[in-house]
Amino acid sequence: MISSKLYAVITTIQAPTPSVRQLCRALRPLDATLLIVGDRKGPATYPLKGTELLTLAEQLAQPLRLAPLLPLNHYVRKNLGYLTAISRGAECIYETDDDNGPSANWRQRSPVVKARKISRPGWFNVFRHFSDELIWPRGFPLREILANGQRKARGKAPAGVFDSPIQQGMVDRHPDVDAIWRLVIGEDLYFRKAASVALMPGVWCPFNSQTTWWFPAAYPLLYLPSFCTFRMTDIWRSFVAQRCLWAMGSVVTFHAAEVLQQRNVHNLLKDFQDEVPGYLSNEAICRALEDVKLQAGPGAVGENLLRCYEVLVAEGIFPKKELPLVRAWLRDLKAIGQGLEL
Repeated sequence: MISSKLYAVITTIQAPTPSVRQLCRALRPLDATLLIVGDRKGPATYPLKGTELLTLAEQLAQPLRLAPLLPLNHYVRKNLGYLTAISRGAECIYETDDDNGPSANWRQRSPVVKARKISRPGWFNVFRHFSDELIWPRGFPLREILANGQRKARGKAPAGVFDSPIQQGMVDRHPDVDAIWRLVIGEDLYFRKAASVALMPGVWCPFNSQTTWWFPAAYPLLYLPSFCTFRMTDIWRSFVAQRCLWAMGSVVTFHAAEVLQQRNVHNLLKDFQDEVPGYLSNEAICRALEDVKLQAGPGAVGENLLRCYEVLVAEGIFPKKELPLVRAWLRDLKAIGQGLEL
């Protein structure tokens, strides 16, 4: 056992899935709690040991500014699971989805990691580090896919020890690719084992919310934006988080596969439609974030988060109505003891 202050967070409208049952079995020796964030569609109960259901009524009853502002029937209600875990003194938050089950490589992570350093500025296709197949993560710019084909860290990049308060694992069988990959290729894929990689400031790769480890220094960056499509909320969050990590002097790290996905049913054309804003804007978002001036150091993370969203609103990526939610999130963090300067 590493820490009894580990919380896992998912959203679901289903009864316990085989993947969630598998996750609970992995969490049990760690004395960790799985928070289930429900929604208008349910569930009403969640009869699974080691879990705690936050129903919609319970969410709205919490003294949180953000709770009534979040849309209903939406993935971003997961924000309330994060705030609940943080308010209880979580030392690590593991987020995933109800169709991802831990595999043999799954284990609780530490905020200090050994990894190969990726330093050359620009886009780095982390999937190509763990696979020789033509594959790319959801949110990766389309015109960078072939250009990045040879950008691999295997056997080249130096290893080091890094402060990494955000860490992402690969997903076997049904990795988090975009709808274009699924429509054109769409086969099961398993990643090879390879050294973890840490992306230095100036190196971009989207990360998602499927198997991601967060540590306290990065908790303010957990915020999932509401006023974008479902397929972009965690991807655009990842770009903001990476830019803020650079200002903190920290990095994001990617690990070999640690879960296997038994993917829920998706409408791939609907996924494609939801991803179009990303296909058109991901590069522009990152250019805008690179240009924004942020304060250095971990103490400015809240102010830097807000500044990033202000810039993206000015660029027309988000509407102005996103900003009250960002401010409510930051005020809630301060109220529950994050000590943010706002």
